[in-house]
Amino acid sequence: MNLKLSTGLLALLGAISAMGNAAAQDTVVKIGHSGPLSGPQAFSGKDNENGARLAVEELNAKPITVAGKKIKFELQSEDDQGDPKAGVQVAQKFIDAGIKYVVGPYNSGVAIPASRAYNDAGVIFATVATNPKITQQGYKGLYRVNASDTQLGSKMALYAAQELKLKTVAVIDDRTAFGQGVAEEFKKQAKASGMTVAGHEFTTDKAFDFTSILTKLKAKKVEAIFFGGYAPQGAPMARQMKQLGINAKLLGGDTICTAEMGKLGGDAVADNVLCSQGGAILDKAASGPQFKAAFKKRYNRDADVYAASYYDATMMYAQAMQKANSIDPAKVGAVISSTAYKGVAGTYAFDAKGDMKESPVTIFTFKNGQPAPISSY
Repeated sequence: MNLKLSTGLLALLGAISAMGNAAAQDTVVKIGHSGPLSGPQAFSGKDNENGARLAVEELNAKPITVAGKKIKFELQSEDDQGDPKAGVQVAQKFIDAGIKYVVGPYNSGVAIPASRAYNDAGVIFATVATNPKITQQGYKGLYRVNASDTQLGSKMALYAAQELKLKTVAVIDDRTAFGQGVAEEFKKQAKASGMTVAGHEFTTDKAFDFTSILTKLKAKKVEAIFFGGYAPQGAPMARQMKQLGINAKLLGGDTICTAEMGKLGGDAVADNVLCSQGGAILDKAASGPQFKAAFKKRYNRDADVYAASYYDATMMYAQAMQKANSIDPAKVGAVISSTAYKGVAGTYAFDAKGDMKESPVTIFTFKNGQPAPISSY
């Protein structure tokens, strides 16, 4: 009896040891996520994190093999607060932890200073931050997985001129790197398209009262106001426009193309609000509906603006590792730079600066508080 027990115990211990050895042979690759997980933009940061996490979970469910070893992905998510200083601290934390692959930062004002630290440490990072200056720095491991301000601002201006037939517009920007960048691109294209820019006003990304600015623009009888800023400011701006009897449309970039805009703005956010977002219409993309369903099942909520882009960036890293047969960021980066990855939100092929060679822009309006695509432009 004791002999049988001992034999069974030895077999069990042997099996456990074998499992441990097999697990030890797996290669762990950590993916860092940097984004605003607290404060007024936390809804975007969490949505982006969820997109990356969904990709990690799917990859681990059907592990890929690189250089003969199974890869186990781990996501380490950190709150950069949408703040440049905090973003650099997060970058250093990732670098100190040996993390070589990052998705984020979300904000241009964070991505610009953090990108230097990532570049110096040989980190590969993919951002949706849109300021053109980000990729003008010449950093080798940087990829923008989204349209830039040049495309978002100019396409919104083209749509306003050609489809909405607007003649007189105004601009407000929040003085962030993103807000200034997208507003200037809108203004440049608006003028080139024959529209009159009757005013350019300034606010901050902490303001909530825009009454004096809006009153000034109301007197100029503008047909639309383009806001370079984020939903936590865009929504009260829409409400105050309604309260002041301003019938002009409120236009913006990708950062107001979010359900949070409808949630915070209520009935002041409807077909009077239009925004531009990088990427094709998900419902019309080949794997778009499948991604949306998987996201909803996993998180019990709909994917917001850039969940698909963060999912795609994570999957792009995995595919490049397989093609390079290595997890060395220099080799993986060379594959990303020279090949294309077909993802949910688009096909990712990059020019020498790290910008997407082709990035469609979709114009949205709002229905029942939710962003509703009109057309890719």
